[in-house]
Amino acid sequence: MRLGVSFPTSEIGTDPAAIRDFVQAVEDLGYDHVTVIDHVIQAPAGSYDDWRKVYTRDNMFHEPFVLLGFFAAATTRIGLVTGILILPQRQTVLAAKQAAEIDVLSGGRLRLGVGLGWSAMEYAALGQDFHTRGRRVGEQVDLMRRLWTEEIVTFAGGYDSIDKGGLNPLPVQRPIPIWFGAFHETALRRAARLGDGWFANPYAPPGDEMAQQIALMRETAVEAGRDPAAFGIECTIRAGKRGPDEWAAEAEAWSALGATHVTFRAARAGLRGADSHIEALRRFREAVG
Repeated sequence: MRLGVSFPTSEIGTDPAAIRDFVQAVEDLGYDHVTVIDHVIQAPAGSYDDWRKVYTRDNMFHEPFVLLGFFAAATTRIGLVTGILILPQRQTVLAAKQAAEIDVLSGGRLRLGVGLGWSAMEYAALGQDFHTRGRRVGEQVDLMRRLWTEEIVTFAGGYDSIDKGGLNPLPVQRPIPIWFGAFHETALRRAARLGDGWFANPYAPPGDEMAQQIALMRETAVEAGRDPAAFGIECTIRAGKRGPDEWAAEAEAWSALGATHVTFRAARAGLRGADSHIEALRRFREAVG
C-alpha cells in the first residue's frame, strides 16, 4: 500500500512556516501523498450535536487549491490530494482550471478526490443547488476530463454549457485522476462507474461492512466494463489514543481487504502544533514501514 498523511487543518494554525515544515516533513519521512479536507464556510459552534460538530466555525479549514499550491512550491515529490473536494458546490469550469493549475505547478502530482458533501447551508452560500448534487457530479466529471484533454470543448449538459472554449495551460496529467468519496450504495456505484478510485469512510474500521462495500465496488466496475484491479481504494487509519502496534495491525487488515492506499489521520488525537504531529507521523511510518 501507498502511505499518505491527512493534513490536520484545524490543529496546525496559520503560520506559513509551520505549514511548510509539516508538509516537508511528510515528504522527508517517505510518505507518498498528503490529503487536504474541504469546507468553504461553516455553521456556528453548537449547531450540531453529532459527528458534524467537528466541522463548525470553531474548526479551521484552509482552501484546498490554495493550500495545495503552497504545498507544490514547498515539496518536490509527494502526491497532492483533495480528500475530498465538495465538487457540486463549485463552478465546474473554474474547478477544472484550478485543478489543472495545481497539476502544472506540481509537475503532475495532483489526485482530485471529489464528493457530494452534506451541508445545505454551504451549498446555498455558494449559490448552488444542494438537491441536485448527486446528478450533477457525474456531468461535472465528464466535462472536467474533456477540459483536461481537449484544446477546444463544446459541451451542452443539464448544468453546464461551453461553446467552443478550452483551458490553457492544460494539466500535465491528461486527465487528472479523479477519486470519489462515497459511503452509501448509490454513491458507491457511481464511484465505481466514473472514478479512478475510492476514498472509504474515514471513520469506518476494516471489517465485514468495508469488505462488502469493496466487493460492491468491484462488482459494479465489472458491470461497467472496467477492470476492478485498476481501481484504487484508499482507507484511513486514525491515530486516536492508540500506538504503533494497533496502527500496524489495522494497516495489515486494510491490506488484506485490498486497499491500495492508506492515509494516517492524527487530527483530534490530543496533539497540538506541527512538531507533535510530525512526531506522530514518524512513529506511524516506523510502525507500518
